[in-house]
Amino acid sequence: MGTLTVHPVRNRRELKQFILFPWKVYKGDPNWVPPLIVDMKEMLDKKKNPFFLHSDAEFFLARRDGEVVGRIAAIQNNRHNEFHKEKTGFFGFFEVLRDYDAASALFDAAASWLKDRGLEVMRGPANYSTNDTVGFLLEGFERPPVVLMTYNPPYYLDFCQRYGFQKAKDLYAYLMTSDQPLPEKAIRVAESLKRRENVEFRTVNMKRFWEEVELVFQIYNDAWSLNWGFVPLTREEIDHIAKQLKMILDPDLVLIALVNGEPAGFSLALPDINQALIKIRNGRLFPFGLPKLLWYMRKINGIRVFTMGVVRKYQKRGIDSLFYVETYRRGVAKGHRWGEFSWILEDNVMMNRAAESLGARVYKRYRIYDKPLV
Repeated sequence: MGTLTVHPVRNRRELKQFILFPWKVYKGDPNWVPPLIVDMKEMLDKKKNPFFLHSDAEFFLARRDGEVVGRIAAIQNNRHNEFHKEKTGFFGFFEVLRDYDAASALFDAAASWLKDRGLEVMRGPANYSTNDTVGFLLEGFERPPVVLMTYNPPYYLDFCQRYGFQKAKDLYAYLMTSDQPLPEKAIRVAESLKRRENVEFRTVNMKRFWEEVELVFQIYNDAWSLNWGFVPLTREEIDHIAKQLKMILDPDLVLIALVNGEPAGFSLALPDINQALIKIRNGRLFPFGLPKLLWYMRKINGIRVFTMGVVRKYQKRGIDSLFYVETYRRGVAKGHRWGEFSWILEDNVMMNRAAESLGARVYKRYRIYDKPLV
């Protein structure tokens, strides 16, 4: 098998190897959506990513006889631990060839780094937190991932189990297509609820974009605060995310709910830009990637409900169902043929019930794992 070593990323050359390694794992896989290399560089840059203003990470490479065979990040998310009063560490950006010894050595390296910092549990994958991409794909390998969702070879699940990881939480992705009419009951209930609660919807005002971001910031950190794994966004993080999403969002699919004129929640559905990114197999915008991206973005026919939240004051009143109904109507009116609602915690009864009431079905599952650091 050759000599196996694991070491931290030490220079720009090794960081480039860390970024480009997935192309070796997914060679020939038509469902893999290559990331843009420029985006990965920014995400891993400790001077540019605001995550590193409050937390830390170490990036590792595994080699056999000098050839890269795997990678992992060990992540100390101080915001998570302060909010949840835990000592949980995370692993993320995990990729490995079909080589369990290499996978085990990478997990060992991440676990050792986390234990040295006094952390007691290793959880993942999280790239870097629940505000980013999380989870290994468990079911639904026959289709490419949608925007900002994960994808991996099935053998990663086996490697996690062999290493001793246990399920922490499953995440659901629901699918609904435009040829599925909304159930009459769902429509009646929605209209009745809108009248009873005096709910109105408005779209985001792009001319007042940063004021809208401030409103969403306040809603998000309140609405999600009781959810498992939630990590409050900082001012720098929400601004960073907003700058990235502004380039791809459709203002008609960003909804703010008002109850008696007071902001009560928001929903953000994103065009599935992965339908365009999957065409850029080398992950590079230049010289040919950008024209290809712009061309295929015109052909996007699906959306993902990326995030949706109702402030605690107005929770358990059915406003989440209203968001789904309103998003479905607007998405179909714009010509989209399908929509994904993701991700939803397996035990979030209200959100799962809301999706199911519209006729949506779970078509993908993702898993987050835990392992005590003893």
